[in-house]
Amino acid sequence: MNIRKGMAGTLALLLTTGMLAACSSNGGTDAPAASPGSTAATQEGKLDPVTLKIMIPGDRPRDFDAVIAEAEKRMADSLNVKLDVVFVPFADLAQKTQVTLSSGEPIDLIFDAPWLHITQQIAAGSYAQLDDLLQQYGPNILKNRPQEMWDANKFDDKIMAIPNGVTFVQGRVYYVRKDLREQLGIAPIETYDDLIKFAYAVKENMPDIVPLLPSGQDVSKGLSEGAYRRYWKENVDNVMPSPVLPESLVLYTKNNDGKIYNLFEEMEPSVWSWIENSRKLYQDQIISQDVLAIKELLEPAKQGRVAIIPSNEFGVGTDTQQALKSVNPEAEFEAVTFMNEEKGAILTNALQYNFISVPAVSKNKERAIQFLDWANQKENYDLLAYGIEGTNWEAVGDNQYKVLGDGYAWFPYAWIWNPTLDRQDAAQDEETSRLDAWSADVGNFTMDVLAGFTFDSAPVVNEISQYVSIEAKYYTAIFNGVVDPDDYWNRFKAEAAPLAKKIQTELQSQIDAFLASR
Repeated sequence: MNIRKGMAGTLALLLTTGMLAACSSNGGTDAPAASPGSTAATQEGKLDPVTLKIMIPGDRPRDFDAVIAEAEKRMADSLNVKLDVVFVPFADLAQKTQVTLSSGEPIDLIFDAPWLHITQQIAAGSYAQLDDLLQQYGPNILKNRPQEMWDANKFDDKIMAIPNGVTFVQGRVYYVRKDLREQLGIAPIETYDDLIKFAYAVKENMPDIVPLLPSGQDVSKGLSEGAYRRYWKENVDNVMPSPVLPESLVLYTKNNDGKIYNLFEEMEPSVWSWIENSRKLYQDQIISQDVLAIKELLEPAKQGRVAIIPSNEFGVGTDTQQALKSVNPEAEFEAVTFMNEEKGAILTNALQYNFISVPAVSKNKERAIQFLDWANQKENYDLLAYGIEGTNWEAVGDNQYKVLGDGYAWFPYAWIWNPTLDRQDAAQDEETSRLDAWSADVGNFTMDVLAGFTFDSAPVVNEISQYVSIEAKYYTAIFNGVVDPDDYWNRFKAEAAPLAKKIQTELQSQIDAFLASR
């Protein structure tokens, strides 16, 4: 799953209930910044040695050990922290993090997200409250995120995790092989119909290239072809996943009316049309016939074997482009989006798409926040976000960077991403820069009536657990057209509808109370 920039923080979008709190009356905005290489909490000198165990998603960059060695060197005379960072492939992320948290395994920082299981883990007491810790040890963390971000990302008015993102709406695009499009004599793609015509042309003329590869993994089911259609202009009713199941359209909202709808009770015509379209694309061998088996979307794309993939970012990631060109120097991806840029057309609840949490079992909570605060200083942020300067990247002015080589893939979304210190890729085209600026301006969007709503999953925690296990068997297969939609939707409904109804009823009750109190 690609969550590089745009959001993906994102977010964002497929967003769910708010989970984290404003930090206090001053929101941390006037907190003093510590000097580079230190934190306000380390003024007494070198602390006792501590090793922090950190779990984040993705693949370990080749040069990661060198970066960590440099970070530990910088912290040696102050925080005195060693970093044991565990990378978990996205396909294994939900299970691995769930097992880690439920087993009580010692862990000091862990990635979570609305699309993963952050609401359930907060309700289960898996995470420490961070308000006081941030006030004492995290001045840079607080000031690097705008007040709107803290306000929108709360859980019962408590900070339970640190939001990592830079925008209020996450970028959504398809990566399209520009070289193949031009080779086929096809004009630049401006609509979804244009995209599909290109996919059919690839199938007809380039048998060794997969025309379209959506996500077939449950953890990233929002990138299934049928589900991904909700981000485009055609979704005039703003059909969106509910706050309780933020990647699933089975329980959903629309028209910003505060109501929860249920596909098992009445199928939404637009959603069914997306499912049927996906079925046709799969049967016509436009969608990869191995879609459910491919765990990492980007790998076949980097190898030059795919013409179109979805992505949670505006623009094309530099690492992806470089990897593709290392296989074929003439190959090139371009990014196309069909999002509705009309002012106010898209809803936002400003919820971020990525968070870093401190597990309740951690014995190093203070040091974990001190480390993150250290990482929220520019010199240190640059190191962890972009790698060794001169080896992995070079600065272009104060707020841009140029990637050098492919030894350090971009992943600050997993632990430190923020709008104050984030650098833009200097290779980014003007259109991507424009879209990034558009998505970072909350005034371009309509605020969701459920912004700030927190769902308490405790009354239906068992139903949610059972439901998501059932959904994992059906959702990506149905929304990627792999199975007959009528047959498998009925099977899915027979198993999951009673659970979904209980969840819907509880969710609607809490929403009604929330709206009545405003």
